[in-house]
Amino acid sequence: MSTSPADLVRAFHRACGIDARDTPTEVAPDLAAHRGELLAEEAAEVAEVSVTGPLDRLAHELADVVYVAYGTALVHGIDLDAVIAEIHRSNMTKRGPDGRVSRRADGKVLKGEHYEAPDVSGVLRRQGWTPGDRVPAEG
Repeated sequence: MSTSPADLVRAFHRACGIDARDTPTEVAPDLAAHRGELLAEEAAEVAEVSVTGPLDRLAHELADVVYVAYGTALVHGIDLDAVIAEIHRSNMTKRGPDGRVSRRADGKVLKGEHYEAPDVSGVLRRQGWTPGDRVPAEG
């Protein structure tokens, strides 16, 4: 059995009859809102437990965020692994030619002069997305 988050979440969605698409598509506003609410709920739980602990609960809540994020991508037909790879490629350009990065006072890595923005639209187009594709609202 695969341990890829994308494969695991797809199996769950299939087993439970939850929407899963193979091509990037904007979904009906009510479904998009529901997925946003699920993500916000999970993110709030991470924010709370990251301060109060314990570590095993933090690990659980972080995994829930990732699981729901992958589920939301699946509902929209997005290959999230490919998008993450593009974000990573872009993030790596924050380093200068010498490999150094600039940081804010709180430690956040800043975009340097060699930074290249991610081309998420390009990734989605390679997955079959046509801007403006939308699933009609149920009614």
